[in-house]
Amino acid sequence: MFPGAGTLINVVLVIAGGLLGLCIKKGLKASLQEALLNALGIASMFIGISGAMTGLLTVEDGKLDTSGTMLMILSMVIGTFIGELLRIDERMNSLASLVQKKVKIKESGSQFVEGIVNMTLIMCVGAMSIMGALQDGLNNDPSLLIAKGCLDFITAMIFASTLGAGVLFAVVPMALYQGLITLLARVIEPVLTEQMTQNLTFIGSVLIFVVGFNLLFSERKMRVANMLPALLVPIAWELLQWLWSLLPFAA
Repeated sequence: MFPGAGTLINVVLVIAGGLLGLCIKKGLKASLQEALLNALGIASMFIGISGAMTGLLTVEDGKLDTSGTMLMILSMVIGTFIGELLRIDERMNSLASLVQKKVKIKESGSQFVEGIVNMTLIMCVGAMSIMGALQDGLNNDPSLLIAKGCLDFITAMIFASTLGAGVLFAVVPMALYQGLITLLARVIEPVLTEQMTQNLTFIGSVLIFVVGFNLLFSERKMRVANMLPALLVPIAWELLQWLWSLLPFAA
């Protein structure tokens, strides 16, 4: 296997799952699509809660304690502030409209963007995405990304059957994300510590909860795309700590 093979296989599996989901969607009644969307919302919320709890709760001397609260607040507030200033959601909708005109997709622009953002978060947030890409780059071992791809196949099929073709386009940010980690694996390995991976999963899980909330309560949708910069805060924090440790007087 060559470096990047894991991401390539992952992309193929997502596209295959998404195309199968689009075929299934054509035969589903509107009421059944709504029921599946609610089921996905509930599942996403619990996935988000379980991931967030690993970052918020610790066990010390047999007692539960809280941690990471400040990181969560800072990440969500700073990230959302940046996202709103950059108008990420608005720009993604504009880009979606352009893509839709080119490929002649009939679904609404907001649903198209929702499919991209939701699927991207589900696929890219988590240790399997980061560690699998590192393993692929360092050892030419795509096994972890292939296992992830099998899970993504099922997820893409279900999401595409309810949210439509936007799910297929989520392979672009996923391929860039995992591909860059694989390509730069030897350079970024010292920086991508276990703590950074945990913090990314933690904050990402909070965003996945928001995805679930939007799927379940469509009349009160939050702009998840504008919250995406929240993922940069734990990365910036860990990078600052790493750079600080390199300074002579830091020791």
